Amino acid sequence: MTQTTTRVLEPSDLDAALDILGREPVENAFVTSRVQVAGLDPWRLGGEMWGWYADGELRSLCYAGANLVPVCAEPDAVRAFADRARRTGRRCSSIVGPAAPTRQLWQLLEPSWGPAREVRAHQPLMVIDRPSTTVEPDPQVRRIRKNEMDLIMPACVAMFTEEVGVSPMAGDGGLLYQARVAELVAGGRSFARVEDGKIVFKAEIGAATPRACQIQGVWVAPEFRGRGHSETGMAAVVEYALRDVAPVVSLYVNDYNTAARAAYRRVGFREVGAFMSVLF
Repeated sequence: MTQTTTRVLEPSDLDAALDILGREPVENAFVTSRVQVAGLDPWRLGGEMWGWYADGELRSLCYAGANLVPVCAEPDAVRAFADRARRTGRRCSSIVGPAAPTRQLWQLLEPSWGPAREVRAHQPLMVIDRPSTTVEPDPQVRRIRKNEMDLIMPACVAMFTEEVGVSPMAGDGGLLYQARVAELVAGGRSFARVEDGKIVFKAEIGAATPRACQIQGVWVAPEFRGRGHSETGMAAVVEYALRDVAPVVSLYVNDYNTAARAAYRRVGFREVGAFMSVLF
């Protein structure tokens, strides 16, 4: 009979955790990027990493921080993670991850954690591994400089509010969100087209590992939409990402955003899977 157990991982478990994360470098880019920078110390990581063991072997992970993220989680592991999550209570603002385990996790947690503010059950995961051959990159898309926080922040807040449905400035006055934007700017991973002191298009390379990175926060100012900026802008950011960050670039998008999905396909992205998000 298989013996299973779940526990919070410790810094000494880092190599074993990285082995699990490396199984799916694109799907796991967000959690991998956090672990590679912070290790498994909960204070530095911003949450706990739960490990599920079968017969003494680490088989699955679950990141439990601001987001609850199942990692390479087989059904028995998901059930174990749901039990632990119920006992600790909800501390996260979302559950997000590959669609199948995330769906199972939410089904198990919904009776005690529900209702959710919104469930996005199918978010296509898309990748590209070469510069666009169909869309010319926008030559005016560039890195945002460290002294341009006042320029980029309003666009970031507008994007977040439009995408998530709540303002990132709520709660702590936006301190954590501003710190995250500043981190991306300082790391050279915030990009935009600027005209007359105004953001026209913007996007960031959020999660980044040596094997894959993830574009996030894609946004075009409302008065500039419908002019192809999302396509030429994305083609430019993809070039930066492939040249400077990782050999595979990914993103995930809401399935109902047909315009964005079509734009990404024109750039050269292809669908390889699906994510799911539960927002509280």
